[in-house]
Amino acid sequence: MFKLIKFIFPPLLAGLGIAFIIIWFNPELRANLPTLEAPRIKSQHMSFADAVEKTAPAVVTIFSEGFSTQPRYQRQSTVRELGSGVIMSRDGYILTNYHVVNNADQIIVLLPDGRQYSDTQLIGFDTITDLALLKIPGENLPVIPIDPSYQPRVGDVVLAIGNPLNIGQTITQGIISATGKQTLTESQFNSLLQMDAAINVGNSGGAVVNSNGALVGITSAQFRTRLNIDIQGISFAIPYDLAMDVMHKLIMDGRVIRGYLGFRGTPVDSTGKSVTDLYTPIIGLAVSELDPLGPAWQAGMKEHDIVVKVGGESVTNPQRTLKRIGNTAPGTELEFEVLRAGQRLTITVEVAELETGLY
Repeated sequence: MFKLIKFIFPPLLAGLGIAFIIIWFNPELRANLPTLEAPRIKSQHMSFADAVEKTAPAVVTIFSEGFSTQPRYQRQSTVRELGSGVIMSRDGYILTNYHVVNNADQIIVLLPDGRQYSDTQLIGFDTITDLALLKIPGENLPVIPIDPSYQPRVGDVVLAIGNPLNIGQTITQGIISATGKQTLTESQFNSLLQMDAAINVGNSGGAVVNSNGALVGITSAQFRTRLNIDIQGISFAIPYDLAMDVMHKLIMDGRVIRGYLGFRGTPVDSTGKSVTDLYTPIIGLAVSELDPLGPAWQAGMKEHDIVVKVGGESVTNPQRTLKRIGNTAPGTELEFEVLRAGQRLTITVEVAELETGLY
């Protein structure tokens, strides 16, 4: 084998050397040689420019001004708060956070195209979801794209658009870290998206969109403020479907009317143990924190009862059940099927209206 290599190798090297010399002294031969080129990187590669172009014009800056209560010699004429908002319709409805416009005497809306509206109308607000609905009298308004079929999933890329620190419209990028977060709020009727897009003062009420430019949710920095600590990589948004539901109710009634039963429900399995994972089947809601003056207590419901049916529908999806209760008009009678000490009972409860406080 070694002799064969020794026999072939010298002529091979000589042939390559002669070919190199011929090509070197005849440049026209080089043009026929194949060349390898790196692929050209186009602007569409890993770019969210199209999504931003469709959505950014519909994200506005909001200044809310209120008169200070301090003595005149100690104060400025007004106190100004900064936030963002999202134009939801051609006729000028804008969703933002309630804490952005709370106690405002005047609300000023600035569009990215330079238009300014100081005659903004506050249609209504909902403290549970921290949402407020405004209306401006503009024409030819840009509207945020909406995809009703979109369902947020953990890992989806999202963009947060707003005006942080009043430095101008800014886009930050992240992913959805969790959906259906309820432990950060005081109400079971709320639900949040968790993401890692950077959020700062001024982002509140802005838009969270997906990589196609469809609305995913409304940014809320309220819960970061409540914790009063420096948080990195954790931010929240009110999901699109919940925000739209609140908006429609505010347009119809000027406020959000929710049904109230007077207890907190904890998901449990067939043995009565709390369900904390996504795999164990849920058979009902265990009653706790029963309001001694609430509708459920007055109808005869007791602590540790397990609600297995509401209005004839089995309780297998607690969020859907709570949403149904919240959407039930006050004064309506709902039939509850409960398990108590191994016995199945039917209790009829007249739904009351959930009272919400201001902050």
